[in-house]
Amino acid sequence: MREQMTSRERMMAAMTHQPMDRVPLDIWAVGEVWDKLRAHFGEGVDIGQALGIDGFSGSSLNYVGPKPADLGPDEFEDMWGLRFRKQHYNGGEYWEIYHNPLAAAQTIDDLEAYRWPRLDWWDFTDVREQAKQAHAAKPLMLGYMAPLTYHLYLRGQENCMTDPLLDAEFTRHFLNRLCEYNYELHRRHLEAVAPYVDLVQVTDDLGMQTGPILSVATWREFYKPWTEKFCKLGHEFGCKVFHHDDGAIREFLPDLIAIGVNVLNPIQWPCPGMDQAGLKRDFGDALCFHGAMDNQRTMPFGTVEEVRAEVRYNIDVLASDKTGFILAPCHNMQANTPVENILAMYDEARTYGVFS
Repeated sequence: MREQMTSRERMMAAMTHQPMDRVPLDIWAVGEVWDKLRAHFGEGVDIGQALGIDGFSGSSLNYVGPKPADLGPDEFEDMWGLRFRKQHYNGGEYWEIYHNPLAAAQTIDDLEAYRWPRLDWWDFTDVREQAKQAHAAKPLMLGYMAPLTYHLYLRGQENCMTDPLLDAEFTRHFLNRLCEYNYELHRRHLEAVAPYVDLVQVTDDLGMQTGPILSVATWREFYKPWTEKFCKLGHEFGCKVFHHDDGAIREFLPDLIAIGVNVLNPIQWPCPGMDQAGLKRDFGDALCFHGAMDNQRTMPFGTVEEVRAEVRYNIDVLASDKTGFILAPCHNMQANTPVENILAMYDEARTYGVFS
């Protein structure tokens, strides 16, 4: 058996395609799942330690900008002017956007009249020391650079999908305004925490359950240039690039790899083109895969043995070369996920995913 690694060593080995003692583990879950796990393990128990989670650490900045509007206990506004409302569903709640502050903009003058965030709204004090401490235990990941996602947030879904087709000049001006700010903010953050940062998150949801949400050609023309610039920024500081992308996004993978994506999450394998074997065969040399445990069917509705079987299959395929895979749920485990399935998932991974 290989000498036991620390969580940091194990995660870094997976992302750099080096030998591992076992498959590293991560967890994404909604608050209601954490409540159930706390009830199961009892007060004072470190849930991550109990489950064997390796995971990432993070680095965040202190917001010191203008105070957003006070909308009451069930609504809030963020620094962009996005407004969120608490939506209840069976077993839990989500914060959903109900106001897109640039939805009514029609001209470049309208865009310029918007109160764009400023860099001096962020306090970098003490961030370096916090990053140093976090980096010692686990790989440190920072940032969220997502051109298409923030286009959708600020303009609304219909405008986001039609802007590039109806007004290319308007769309480019909007994306430049948005992304120039995000680029400079992340550069300053990286400068503040170097050399204690390991990953940056350059992300976007380019897929639906059945295929791409927009054409590859449109993405290449409007969003790829900034996505590439964000990836290069991360690599400039010696970071890996973590890319979260739901749905059926296989068509984008060659481009994403070419511009510098290193870690792909969440591997939503029931979607067309996202089967584990095909991804590992075609892209396993370039990508570390993160996720792959189905949180729409297997985790909430499967039996304990079905959960264990999926763990084994994912390890057999996505870690067939004993590296390049971090097992985790395929996005957030939802409130209807049974605790016994969560326990089975991590127990099977810790025992089956050991390499000699």
